[in-house]
Amino acid sequence: MQSNTKWSYFSYVLLALFALVSFETFAHGVDDNTRAFLQNNTGVQFIPFMYIGAKHMVTGYDHLLFLVGVLFFLFKAKDVLLYVSMFTLGHSLTLMAGVMFNIEFNAYIIDAIIGLSVVYKGFDNLGGFEKLLGYQPDTKKAVLIFGLFHGFGLATKIQEFQLPTDGLFTNMIAFNIGVELGQFLALMFILLAINLWRQHKSYFKFSAISNTALMAGGFMLIGMQMTGFFVS
Repeated sequence: MQSNTKWSYFSYVLLALFALVSFETFAHGVDDNTRAFLQNNTGVQFIPFMYIGAKHMVTGYDHLLFLVGVLFFLFKAKDVLLYVSMFTLGHSLTLMAGVMFNIEFNAYIIDAIIGLSVVYKGFDNLGGFEKLLGYQPDTKKAVLIFGLFHGFGLATKIQEFQLPTDGLFTNMIAFNIGVELGQFLALMFILLAINLWRQHKSYFKFSAISNTALMAGGFMLIGMQMTGFFVS
């Protein structure tokens, strides 16, 4: 009975984490209303771009899965702040640079690398580097570097619409602010779910299963994006 209760709680936590993900995002596109707005946008549209940035982050399953992995074994508030700041710095830099300087990458490859970041974090949480290679990469640098790729992933979505240069910088500032607000909102739910789960012994008991599932999700993302790359 106790085992069933633990499994039940485990299931509820996973549902809470992944409830942040909308099904439509598995195509990794944008909804019709957002697409129509971006295609017809002219001039400065601060609030709409801020809203779109927040929405993209809250429904961005790949970004959220990576954050779940990053936060999984962080127990101190200062560590959470440090790692989230590294991730934020990385994706903010490349989001702005990618759009403003028109730095183009293949969206499928970038998204596959983002999927790889999820695999990396699950593998790292399992102690895979130490066990298989006898070496532990610098986790802070890794979060920063993968944050750069996550930013390029955001930039490729914006670049698809070839936005007019009029008001572009201000709109991108608004979009970036929205991304950070969306990230903050998502983090509140993720940390709440994780902290509730940590009060139970099942957190550590099922940590290997959880991070293996995280890796599986990352591999699925890689497979989806590479399939898209080869068939597009």
